[in-house]
Amino acid sequence: MSPMTWLITIARNTAIDRLRATKDESDVADVMDTMPSSGPTPEQSAIASSEAGRIMGCMEQLDDDKRDAVRGAYLDGLSYADLAARFDVPLNTMRTWLRRSLISLRECMSQ
Repeated sequence: MSPMTWLITIARNTAIDRLRATKDESDVADVMDTMPSSGPTPEQSAIASSEAGRIMGCMEQLDDDKRDAVRGAYLDGLSYADLAARFDVPLNTMRTWLRRSLISLRECMSQ
């Protein structure tokens, strides 16, 4: 169990114990309905969508091979060795491609 899951479980159980101790007539389900959602707020969703659009725009500025290598490494979880074999380049060349691509993406995102 992850530490965050463990903390959430403890907090939830503590809240339920306190509700039971007060012997209030309200239903636990009613209280749970009033608790804020753990999902993103509409504002957070809008910001995330905007950032995703900016990232995609910056990705389009990369060369096709480098863009595909970045997607393979950071979205598909491929190893540098797998990517080097796929693009038929030496391993150190693939590392250089990815490092320079990330620098380009960082510069693009900071504008």
